[in-house]
Amino acid sequence: MKFTAKHTATILAAALGLSLAACEGPNENAMEDAGEQNAEAVDDKADAMEDAGQITDAQEDAMVEKAEDKADAMEKQGEAMDEATGQ
Repeated sequence: MKFTAKHTATILAAALGLSLAACEGPNENAMEDAGEQNAEAVDDKADAMEDAGQITDAQEDAMVEKAEDKADAMEKQGEAMDEATGQ
């Protein structure tokens, strides 16, 4: 697996996120975890597809970016749920 600047940034953001996890509510944490797991699965699949010549590097990047955007949206939804319940 090749590491791009985007992958490195994602790993660093995840590490930083873990250090701030104590400030987050339970819904936000759950939604963030689910979103990150999905994004990792999409990244693995897209990487395999690119390696097999089924898609281009640009298509791989687009797939991963879309999954990461969805993960971010899920986290924000969880945060809103926590704020609505005062957690």
